[in-house]
Amino acid sequence: MSPPEVPRHLQIAPVLASKSCFLFGPRQTGKSTLIRQQLAGCPVYDLLDQSLFLRLSRHPALIREALMPETSLVVIDEIQKLPVLLNEVHLMIERHGVRFLLTGSSARSLRRKGVNLLGGRARARTLHPLTRHELGARFDLHRALEYGLLPSVYFSDAPDEDLAAYAGDYLKEEVAAEAVVRNVGAFSRFLSAAALSHGRMINFAGFASDTQVPASTARAYYDILKDTFIAREVPAMTQTRKRKAVSTSKYYLFDIGLARHLQGRRGLAPGTPEYGEAFESFIHQEIAAYCSYHQLDPPGYWRSKSGFEVDFVFQGLAVEVKAKAHVGARDWRGLAAFDEEGIAERRLLVCLEPVRRLVGSIEIMPWDAFLDALWQGRLVNGHH
Repeated sequence: MSPPEVPRHLQIAPVLASKSCFLFGPRQTGKSTLIRQQLAGCPVYDLLDQSLFLRLSRHPALIREALMPETSLVVIDEIQKLPVLLNEVHLMIERHGVRFLLTGSSARSLRRKGVNLLGGRARARTLHPLTRHELGARFDLHRALEYGLLPSVYFSDAPDEDLAAYAGDYLKEEVAAEAVVRNVGAFSRFLSAAALSHGRMINFAGFASDTQVPASTARAYYDILKDTFIAREVPAMTQTRKRKAVSTSKYYLFDIGLARHLQGRRGLAPGTPEYGEAFESFIHQEIAAYCSYHQLDPPGYWRSKSGFEVDFVFQGLAVEVKAKAHVGARDWRGLAAFDEEGIAERRLLVCLEPVRRLVGSIEIMPWDAFLDALWQGRLVNGHH
């Protein structure tokens, strides 16, 4: 059963009104559904269709020869499968004024195959898993934390099986092939370790000894995960004055359900450390999607050498996340320390408390109120 179609926050038609566009994102985030919803009636070339793929690989000019005089917009799905088509795309943009939507689950192979990436002729957008804002009344926090927000998994009646298939078929095989990984076993071990390090600072030397993969290989594997949109780097903020900050990045996998599956974890009880990690990861997923869809810099984080930490810093906001129904002074120590740096305009503690309150300059916010304010533009646009 295919998942119900959820209207997405990302509107692609306004972008295509003036320029071609690459639409990136991991498999199964809903790129094909978005095309059906927002670009109905456009010619679509789906390169996962084997017979079409073979025809176009033998004769790339077919796409140009099939162009009708009235065609102003063409979609090519999974363009990284056949990057040579970009030469045809380039020609059609220049000679015929056609605009293209080019979707892909990897920026890596497009770059690796040394293809002209259309210079400044195309913008780029990324589609993320579903958000609470998009799901509306269909959103269930526990389900999101347990299984993640890939549409096909979130609405599945067998989410564990679907996550296993995603992790096996796509990540271990396709991403490994994509990256010309010679040792699939090592890559598989690395994936499990990367999932266990989800949301944590990565010490590559220690990581290498745990995975029996050289540190240089581990770094290269993380680059693969970033290029295939599977992992996101959250850089450390180092420009604080009073306290020396660490400079090590954290990495989050793009979907909490996938991370938990790769960690080998099943079942999620409120109050446990695993629940806290999943909750923080979910809030990160929402912030990352919001920043991406609004063309803002992605979130960073801050940690002092003495151990004070703020989970996410973005657009003048410092955000600490606690999966607790009652928070106290210990929970906002990091925010209080960061306050002294005078960098953030607002300091928010996002938690499971039901009512918003203010303690000094620190705003305690229920998680749902935080997400409502974020997606309604009341946090970042400075509307209090």
